[in-house]
Amino acid sequence: MVQKLLISFLLMCASFSVQASVAHAASLTEGDRILEYTPTRALNPVVQWNRILLVIVRTPGAQPVTVQPTRSFAIMHAAIYDAVNAIDKKHKPYLVMAPDASPNASQDAAAAAAAHEALVRLYPAFHTRLHGELQQSLAQIVDGKDKIDGIAVGVAVADRILALRSNDGSNAQPIPYVFGTAPGDYQSTPPNFPPQPQFTHWSHVRPFALNLANQFRPGPPPALTSDQYSDAFNEIETLGIANSTTATADEALTGRFWNGAIQNYWNEITQTASQAHNLRTAENARLFALLNLSLADSVIAFYDAKYTYNFWRPVTAIRAAATDDNPETLADPGWLPEAGKTAPDPSYPGAHAVISAAAAEVLLSFFGRDHFDFDVTSEALPGAVRSFSSFSAAAEEATLSRIFGGQHFRFDLTTGHRLGREIADLVVDNLLGPLEKDENR
Repeated sequence: MVQKLLISFLLMCASFSVQASVAHAASLTEGDRILEYTPTRALNPVVQWNRILLVIVRTPGAQPVTVQPTRSFAIMHAAIYDAVNAIDKKHKPYLVMAPDASPNASQDAAAAAAAHEALVRLYPAFHTRLHGELQQSLAQIVDGKDKIDGIAVGVAVADRILALRSNDGSNAQPIPYVFGTAPGDYQSTPPNFPPQPQFTHWSHVRPFALNLANQFRPGPPPALTSDQYSDAFNEIETLGIANSTTATADEALTGRFWNGAIQNYWNEITQTASQAHNLRTAENARLFALLNLSLADSVIAFYDAKYTYNFWRPVTAIRAAATDDNPETLADPGWLPEAGKTAPDPSYPGAHAVISAAAAEVLLSFFGRDHFDFDVTSEALPGAVRSFSSFSAAAEEATLSRIFGGQHFRFDLTTGHRLGREIADLVVDNLLGPLEKDENR
């Protein structure tokens, strides 16, 4: 009964005129917050709802501080994919099958309804604006049975995905953390000295594709007395320091440019690639699901490794180098990173490297080639744009930026790159593949 009432409400929204949709404000408002927002009428619904979720997670206070936002992206895009694929019937489902879905049902309506249903459950404070966005999406679809059927499929599939993820461990409280004191131990970092690191519980969240969080756990970081450690230490000590005289102006800019939530950058890069290739709704549904399932599991996996090895950040290592029993490393008690504050979690492996490698691998696999000319806008430096000619070039720069920003040792990044590729390869090789001919019957 509840589902029927909701579908009726969606249809009522869909019956509003296109003129009313055009009048929908080009901003999202929650309480006293007003967010700049680009109108999305011309967008494919998969891209549109990806943008809507980006607006939400960038809203101060919207994202629960103990829940990693990559989970929301994975849930929403898994729901969109399974709903659209139930109609398209060309690829294997992720989790939910809807065998009775009409092949004539509207894929766009299914995508919009699935995304809306997922987000109003994940972000109930945004329900009013999300209903407005749904109205805008559905107003572009011709009224009729196909639209009704698409809405029904989207709502039903999203409800099932949400139910399957309801006890995945994401609502647990972070595990209290005791900072170490020995050389190499992770410690609270200056200048802000956070009292507790973030997401200490996240490796206990059930993965979306991996069997276990530690399925691809890397080996330990190098010993503090090793040449590999010495080389990485001396590299970041000179290149990553605030106002470095060794780093070029472009390297310092790079360190600041990528100093935001790296998964957001890669969702926007994927939006750009999607629009440039004029992808259909079913193609978009599959692409964004592959991307965000990979990113969600990348985060689960790198937190498993981070809190297994608990390795100190460069700012701690450089200030305390006199204690590391390595004559090749020299202490600088006042050293601070170019990017300012250090992320509040252990250093090894580097999150930017894991996520960038996973994202680039998904995009390369999906499009079948690496070359693609595109621009990236910084989340950390408003108005700053950098241009790239391949997915791998953007991934490499995003990864190396953590050295120039004073955030990570090079071995954090090489290990992270390998971990990200392993996870993306598993997702691409095992999920959402094409149906065999006999499975299409």
